[in-house]
Amino acid sequence: MDAAQQEATARARELQRSWYGESLGALFRRLIDDLGLNQARLAAVLGLSAPMLSQLMSGQRAKIGNPAVVQRVQALQELAGQVADGSVSAGEATDRMEEIKKSQGGSVLTATGQTSHTGGAPTVRRVVREIQSLLRSVAAAGDIIDAADSLAPTHPELAEFLKVYGAGRTADAVAHYEGHQS
Repeated sequence: MDAAQQEATARARELQRSWYGESLGALFRRLIDDLGLNQARLAAVLGLSAPMLSQLMSGQRAKIGNPAVVQRVQALQELAGQVADGSVSAGEATDRMEEIKKSQGGSVLTATGQTSHTGGAPTVRRVVREIQSLLRSVAAAGDIIDAADSLAPTHPELAEFLKVYGAGRTADAVAHYEGHQS
């Protein structure tokens, strides 16, 4: 790879981090590991060709152009968290991946977090997904649970936060978030 290609790849990965919170290579590798997939299976579930997935992972392409694919990535991230926290079994995960594969996605607005009617603020679900994505980019769900367990005796509220957002279901995190708003 020459210097220009290296620079283009670095730029694409930086754009991915700004758009998705991390490089797509790191995100997709985590989904592969957490859900027990290979690249071909992940590509099929997402509705991408194997070469396109490879280009996104390597930074040869920066952006996922299809909003339905972005929604499927988000659904797989949520599913991986549910598998990690034990709320979904491996068998159930396989069934859910088939449902995700068949999903058509919504409009561009719902795929990227439609704004609410209160001054254009992001929806609660969008905020929660951002928090979850950030925590899950730092550590695996099991590590987050271990950290929460060690904090629980002295900082129970912080431990609960880590468990709910770092390893819990999005619906539970949304309820937690809404319950802690003044």
